[in-house]
Amino acid sequence: MYRRPVDRLFEVLPFGAGAAPTEFWALRDVNLNVERGEVLSIVGPNGSGKSTLLQIVSGILEPTRGRVLTQGRIAALLELGAGFNPEFTGRENVFLNGEILGMTRREMERVFPEIEKFAEIGTFIDRPVKEYSSGMYVRLAFSTAIHVDPEILIVDEALAVGDAIFANRCVKKFEDLKKRNVTVLFVSHDLGLVKRLSDRAVLMVNGRVEALGSPSEVVNRYVGLVLERDQPRREEARVGGSFRHGDGASRVESVEILDATGSPARNLQPGEPVTIVVRARAERELEDPVVGVLIRNRLGIDVFGTNTRIEGIDLGRVTAGQTFEVEFTFDCLLTRQDYTLTVATQYREGYSQDWLDDVISFSVVDARDVAGFANFKTKVTWRLASG
Repeated sequence: MYRRPVDRLFEVLPFGAGAAPTEFWALRDVNLNVERGEVLSIVGPNGSGKSTLLQIVSGILEPTRGRVLTQGRIAALLELGAGFNPEFTGRENVFLNGEILGMTRREMERVFPEIEKFAEIGTFIDRPVKEYSSGMYVRLAFSTAIHVDPEILIVDEALAVGDAIFANRCVKKFEDLKKRNVTVLFVSHDLGLVKRLSDRAVLMVNGRVEALGSPSEVVNRYVGLVLERDQPRREEARVGGSFRHGDGASRVESVEILDATGSPARNLQPGEPVTIVVRARAERELEDPVVGVLIRNRLGIDVFGTNTRIEGIDLGRVTAGQTFEVEFTFDCLLTRQDYTLTVATQYREGYSQDWLDDVISFSVVDARDVAGFANFKTKVTWRLASG
């Protein structure tokens, strides 16, 4: 990087007086293997190298060092606007992209009705794409990418501009691609989507791979990184299969789940009262610390969470060395699944003092097979309609 544009000229002169350029590596020491049919998500803060990595894999950028080996037809949906000519109609852009990816005209004519149906942009298909809204544009681009029979699909956050209906349709399409053994690499800030769709996840920080593993653990690591960004780093220890972070102003000493009889339990019945007991110790004087709990399902998706601030409970001043205990009691309205419990002590501003991801696992046991996460008490009435 050059401090001034003219420094580029000074550098080639024999007695140049310009400032020496500095090096910036968007990616460094990245070594990843992705198997056929695997869905790999990439998360990380802005500027961490996620988009650069996808552009290199797509063949848009040439790596300064190292190499990328791919096998199979690649379809890429990168930043909004890439790949379509704004002066061409939607129809013309679809056929042009198909031919670029090696599809014949006859093959594109065969799949075009499916592309048009999935994109749902109506008569605008024959209008120049420069007239499209961002949502219409990305619907057509995504529909084209998934219908040209790719063996590798690369998506960079482009789906974020779609509406809820389109996003749900894309999720179903991703699941269909997994069944068809299509390899998918995607960048997303939607952490719930990362947990739901991915086989593995990568956390990128400052151009390097900070973590690689199961989506739930990598997302927990990323959330911890975000929460710690504005406060001193204390520790990162393995706890209950996940991670622990915070500044250490208080420390969680024990966590229990109690059933309706007040006994410790790991198997719960739908509808019964459940109590979560969190016991913590203040390491220094605290003003109204916040204690919270978060329940996730087996994929790591948040199901329910609350804390003392949300519930309007003020713990007041706690002196250093004092222990405080908080109980959360509610009816178990969860469906038959496996869950984990995350607990935390925090400041009222949201910064963590001690955050323990997935510290306890438990199951809800039920003879009924209810869909979703919530198991509401349901009353059903019926009658024969007259006339």
